[in-house]
Amino acid sequence: MPAVHLIEGPVGAGKSTFAIALASRTEGVHIALDEWFANLFRPDRPAGDFLPWYIERKERLITLIWRHSQHLLLSGKDVILELGMIQHGPRVEFCRKIQGCGYAPVMHVLDAPIDVRRERVRHRNAEKGATFSMVVPDHIFDLASSLWEAPDEIECGEFEVNFVKYIHGIPPSLK
Repeated sequence: MPAVHLIEGPVGAGKSTFAIALASRTEGVHIALDEWFANLFRPDRPAGDFLPWYIERKERLITLIWRHSQHLLLSGKDVILELGMIQHGPRVEFCRKIQGCGYAPVMHVLDAPIDVRRERVRHRNAEKGATFSMVVPDHIFDLASSLWEAPDEIECGEFEVNFVKYIHGIPPSLK
């Protein structure tokens, strides 16, 4: 049976790098919300307070991504979802939706010290390499970091949660 992998963690934790490696190992399909979001909505981003604008579009996009994921799962492909579900409530609700469709979500949680994550994001902003989707300014990094809620005992008891360990800020190999 194909698997649904959720890649979660705060900004700059290495989620994209991990997801790409996992997709390669499982021959699954990596779907990153940030990539879809940037391509679809970046030109329309308001200059002022963008948070309500962002949240509305993110919710619609998650619905669309899940619909697309179900087609992939029916074709026998694993899906590796990097959706930026940084808070308990939406993450639990989404995992229960996955279960309601007959799949058992596997959550992979990545983290790193804030100074390491901030430097990674600044480097990614400058280099615009393979995992770049959009510039993340320091104030957005700080906001997103402050909103991150790691899975608690309830999430860990209800779903399969794997905490990915880093060694000196480098993600582990998936080999």
